[in-house]
Order: sequence, then C-alpha cells, then structure tokens
Amino acid sequence: MKNIFNPLHLQEILNRIDKLSPDSKSKWGKMDVAQMLAHCSAFQDIAMGQSHPARGWLGIFIGNLVKPMFYNDKPLAQNMSTIPTILIVEEKEFETEKEKLKGKIITFQNNGPEKCTTHPHPFFGKLTPEQWGKGIYKHLDHHLKQFGVGE
Repeated sequence: MKNIFNPLHLQEILNRIDKLSPDSKSKWGKMDVAQMLAHCSAFQDIAMGQSHPARGWLGIFIGNLVKPMFYNDKPLAQNMSTIPTILIVEEKEFETEKEKLKGKIITFQNNGPEKCTTHPHPFFGKLTPEQWGKGIYKHLDHHLKQFGVGE
C-alpha cells in the first residue's frame, strides 16, 4: 500500500491534484470538485491533530474491527458515509481549496510520522502513524479517482 510519507507517493498525489480543474466532474457522490478538496483538507486537519471530531457510537462499536479498510490495498467503496463534521455542503472556491490542500499534504509529509496525531480517528479509533500515512494516501486516491484523476 502506498504511503503519503513516501516522497514519491506524495509527489504522485500532488501531480494528480494539479490535473484537476474547476470543471472536473464527479463520477459519484454529491460534492463538486472544490467541495471535495475542502473535504480532503478537513480530513488532513484530523490527521494532523488540528481537529478532533467526536467518536460516534457505531465507530466505538465496530471501528476497530473494520479499521484495516482504512489502510489496506482494497479501494474504498464509492458513496461510503463520511465523518459528519467534514461533509462539505457549502460552496467553495476551487483554486483556494486546491492550494490549501496541497499545503496541508506537504506539511503533513514534512512533519513526518512522529508529528502524526495520537488522537483516535472518529470512526476507526487509534491508528499508528504508518496507518495514518497509508490511510491519507488511500483517502486522497479515492477522491482523485472520484473526479477522474487516476494514477
């Protein structure tokens, strides 16, 4: 599984983000491209320990059992539910969100595994830095594919 802490995987993701345009269309889901970028940026905040959404009862009950789906090699399901606090419904400006996300991804990678949050993921619970690195890559990959920007 690719890991955002790997400089080659980081560069691949940044190059794919640069292929997006304000006119990029979603293959599934309700978010437009700017909302998706804002959503991914908000997810970065969780991984960086800057946001701490509460754990829901379902995550507390089954999150640890299904945790590998966050960082294994199997693609995430289309239209899967998201953390309510990072579901973006308001209009966003594409270029602003694109640059904000790229900056957060670079900062996360530069900070390295040792600066990764120790706060539990709101659904999956406690994750190691390696699991966060793989999960961040997988989440970004999922949304880039959603907008037609495969590897």
